[in-house]
Amino acid sequence: MNRASGCLFGLAFGDALGAETEFLSVQEICRRYPPHGPQEIKGNPALVTDDTQMTLAVGEALANATTAHLTAAILETPLRNAFVKWWRSPENNRAPGMTCLSACSRLAEGMPWQQATKANSKGCGANMRVAPVGLLPLDATTRAAIAQFQAALTHGHATALAASDLTATAITDLAKGGDPQGLPSRLRSYALNQRTVYHAEWLGSLWKRPDINTPEEFISHGWDECLTVLDRLDAALVNPNRDDDPCDATGEGWIAEEAFATALLCFLLFPEEPLAALRRAALTAGDSDSIACLTGAFAGAYLGMAAWPEDWVARIEYCDRLAALGKLWD
Repeated sequence: MNRASGCLFGLAFGDALGAETEFLSVQEICRRYPPHGPQEIKGNPALVTDDTQMTLAVGEALANATTAHLTAAILETPLRNAFVKWWRSPENNRAPGMTCLSACSRLAEGMPWQQATKANSKGCGANMRVAPVGLLPLDATTRAAIAQFQAALTHGHATALAASDLTATAITDLAKGGDPQGLPSRLRSYALNQRTVYHAEWLGSLWKRPDINTPEEFISHGWDECLTVLDRLDAALVNPNRDDDPCDATGEGWIAEEAFATALLCFLLFPEEPLAALRRAALTAGDSDSIACLTGAFAGAYLGMAAWPEDWVARIEYCDRLAALGKLWD
């Protein structure tokens, strides 16, 4: 089914569609794109944002670092180089997040990543780019560590790490054919199981804060915030309403756990209708491109490349790079 390609292209399609509506209210979106928001990606190429650009950075770093046994020492340099290359690129002009920009500028100066990262940031830049980690053929522990490590280079908050881990786990589950209806329950079990697991060999001393006594205490705060947003997701799915703004239920997506939950809600409202899911994600009051890109990643991981119009595949920006990565993992 080419689920890896479906995931990566779906992410880019959602990003391109949501780029038109980020920062706008639902009312304003409907006024500009009557009657129900944007329905098609525009242009040739159809331009994406930093969400897809940074996803490609993570994916290509992983491809360059692939060995029998990935470690922080092996992966740090390819990730750092990919993030700095993105930061320096003239194409980095798509309203990138300030946390990513400031952290990458410090990485470019050669700072240790523990000093370069924004220690208290849990912005969605941590997990908008994590999908490639969920596509790799990794054991669960290594996948979790890499998902958190790639987040930690720019976003050092415990919730940024946990939400990135949870996002990658959802991608893996769906790419393996997991039933969407049962996914929230499986993710809750995973979060509870991981609540006090700190990947010290990858994260080192990141946990150390004046008000934190142990690494387990640090990471548990992140998982608790993810569990709280899963509660909100479950409540929204009791009586799902396709017409309401998903942001009203699970948040506007500017922060990592809300981007994850609101994107997952958009997907679960339309699990067999990928274009409807993307359009719903783009018609949101919050961080619409990040919500829609993750929605597309979930839908594509579940349904594969057959989910997407061939015309969109041909026109999306960076189609060659997306295809090359997808081919590695399909």
